[in-house]
Amino acid sequence: MKRIVLFASGSGSNAEKIAEYFADNTDVEISLIVSNNPKAGVIERARRGFGQRLHIPVLLFDRTTFYNTSRITQLLLNQNIDLIVLAGFMWLMPSELVRAFPNKIINIHPALLPKFGGKGMYGHFVHEAVVAARETESGITIHYVNEHYDEGQIIFQARCPVATTDTPDDVARNVQVLEHEHYPRVVAEMLMMTGLANQ
Repeated sequence: MKRIVLFASGSGSNAEKIAEYFADNTDVEISLIVSNNPKAGVIERARRGFGQRLHIPVLLFDRTTFYNTSRITQLLLNQNIDLIVLAGFMWLMPSELVRAFPNKIINIHPALLPKFGGKGMYGHFVHEAVVAARETESGITIHYVNEHYDEGQIIFQARCPVATTDTPDDVARNVQVLEHEHYPRVVAEMLMMTGLANQ
């Protein structure tokens, strides 16, 4: 059994898609959902929705625990976590955690990096910037995580057109379609590529 942990701070739609993707896979387990935001939609989804159906526990932590202690890193090491998947998680990964899981932490960004990345560039801010720049396309980037925002090696990108009449909400909807379509599949491919699971 290979184990994934999902980090999420927001609504949790990507976390839900990933959990459901592996629901019937006897070789892969979503061991834990962790969040820094007690009001995040992912918590409600996990406790009343997919997490309850799939029996996935939820862990909440605060900034002090995450950055000033080794508790999260040790917990994940003790649980033999094979892959850490960020699904709308807003905080920078501590160096200790990155070192403990080299090339085993991945993230999805709602734009075509290296454009529109970095601190503060998340969610609606990204889509607003894309429209303001009059980009003709946007998309998603799945990448390895290091100690800097959105600077890890790119694993996969998918694109969608941006029309001159598109609003940030329009771009957001089109990008989310790409997220839900590709992120679970790429997670599965990462497990296979690193020899962590057979699917």
